[in-house]
Amino acid sequence: MTKNYLFIFSLAAFTLLTSCSSTSTLTMGVLEPARVTVPSNVMKVGLINRSLPSESNKTADKIDKILSLEGLNLDKEGAEAAITGLYDELSRQERFDEIQIIDGIEIQRKGLSVFPAPLSWEQVQEICTNAGVDALLSLEMYDTDTKFSYEGTMVTIPNNLGIKASVPGHRVTLNTLIKSGWRVYDLENKLLLDEFNETNEVVSIGEGINPVKAVEAVIGRKEAVLQSSTRSGSVYANDLRPLRKRVVREYFVRGTDNFKVAQRRAQTGDWEGAAQLWEKEVNNPDMKIAGRACYNMAIINEINGDLNAAMDWASKSYTDYDISNALRYVNILKNRLANKRIIDHQLAR
Repeated sequence: MTKNYLFIFSLAAFTLLTSCSSTSTLTMGVLEPARVTVPSNVMKVGLINRSLPSESNKTADKIDKILSLEGLNLDKEGAEAAITGLYDELSRQERFDEIQIIDGIEIQRKGLSVFPAPLSWEQVQEICTNAGVDALLSLEMYDTDTKFSYEGTMVTIPNNLGIKASVPGHRVTLNTLIKSGWRVYDLENKLLLDEFNETNEVVSIGEGINPVKAVEAVIGRKEAVLQSSTRSGSVYANDLRPLRKRVVREYFVRGTDNFKVAQRRAQTGDWEGAAQLWEKEVNNPDMKIAGRACYNMAIINEINGDLNAAMDWASKSYTDYDISNALRYVNILKNRLANKRIIDHQLAR
């Protein structure tokens, strides 16, 4: 009984607090700068694959075939899948006028899970000139490393009568780590724009009456590795473009009847109608109400994409009316304005 009273009291207190809150929240989409800034004058890019398994890794590939029965060339095909994922996503973005996969270059470096030394600018110049491109996106390394483990288990197999029976067997777990590394070379400015590496993991499990049969039961591991590699290239392509994300903003809903009506309008999506009511309160003799109205006018201007006007209203809300929320909002808008300058540069054609 005491627990029930406590629950009811807590619920009532929460309801009272939320119903009396002076603010409500909204979400909006904003553009964030690309993680990698490629100069706007770079319109033609070449994609190259520098990765080449070392001799020891080729031996590992042979073992890999025995383990998975899925082919000798997992590293080679995985690297090609990563380049394909990069190419396909860049093509969809339409950021560059020309994207080409450059094959047949003799600059591969044998290595296992480590970045090779960067290309010299003489090498970059030669490749770019021959291909007619402004910059290179390079898969510098690619490696798959498979570890396996056995454990005893009961497996289900059909007997001579076609009836499934449980018998002692083996479970094999193949854990494949996929390591890749990328660089972006800007020829004109002779700048290494990015150096990035990541590790992804693919886990496959198979069961059988003996370890070999258990390994044979691991179907589709190679396909999973290739899909993961393609996705890795696609994700890296997205690092080169601004991305939209959702952010949360607060706005005031208490002060006068206009704020209450404006809240209802906002809840139905009529933000311009809400703004008309907020604007009526910006000169209210009550400083708190006027400050809240100014703050809300900053919100509607950010919604409409006018960040400078939003900054003016938010600054007024803080400096003239001492609305503490507004100072934090001013800093958010400063950051958005700085990001907008970066984005405008990234999107300039």
